[in-house]
Amino acid sequence: MASRLTGRRPVNGPAPSGSPAVVMLEDGTAVMVKRGDGPGAVRAEAAGLRWLGAAGAVRVPGVLGADERWLVTEYVPTGRPDAEAALRFGRALAELHASGAPAFGATPPDGPREAFIGRAPMRNVPGDDWPRWYAEHRVLPYLRAAVDSGTVRPGEASVVEAVCERLPELAGPAEPPARLHGDLWQGNVLWGADGEVRLIDPAAHGGHRETDLAMLALFGCPEWDSVLAGYERTAPLADGWRHRVGIHQLFPLLVHAVLFGRSFADQALTAARTALAG
Repeated sequence: MASRLTGRRPVNGPAPSGSPAVVMLEDGTAVMVKRGDGPGAVRAEAAGLRWLGAAGAVRVPGVLGADERWLVTEYVPTGRPDAEAALRFGRALAELHASGAPAFGATPPDGPREAFIGRAPMRNVPGDDWPRWYAEHRVLPYLRAAVDSGTVRPGEASVVEAVCERLPELAGPAEPPARLHGDLWQGNVLWGADGEVRLIDPAAHGGHRETDLAMLALFGCPEWDSVLAGYERTAPLADGWRHRVGIHQLFPLLVHAVLFGRSFADQALTAARTALAG
């Protein structure tokens, strides 16, 4: 499929049986070949990479070819995280967010409404009121799925529902829609051997910029203090943002509860209780 999608013959064997895989093309270019997780997944990822790259802020691997099942992108040799690269990444992430989106829940150009975050379906529905949109389209769908699967017990759901009801007062100052990566955990941050960070595997959409930062903090990020310093120097966060981290982490935690089980449900419930306690 690398040959079909790029027009250049691979020289290191047949099509990869695993995904993702590095393939060397006849002109000496190394590419990454990845199979999509479901219908529309490749289209969503390719559109997201192009949309993020179009901002001219955070670097992403170039999309070299895509169809309904396979995606071919530039291969990024990786190196070690360092504070200077992290500082530059923080600045670039702030610039990415500031490049904006038409609405909360807006899809990238040519991106599907029915997208994915990891292997979980994610519906992009535009809205202009972040608290209402976040509750309806980012928190409650995964809470319902977690309850339906038994991962969250019915009696426990009320604490998350209470956060959703109080979001207008808990959400902090209103902000315009930001251009989000959407699945910004450390595994999707590549520290390039050239000293520059690239982002991969986006679930890109219009959202609140604190959501990307909360997800990055949730699972740990190398040189996090430097990333945050670079961000704050470029686009300072609104007062009280540290107290809102748990609110923004409800979305990825509930997604992980649906995909991976009870331990993430416990974390989501703890985040919800903390948010309600102020």
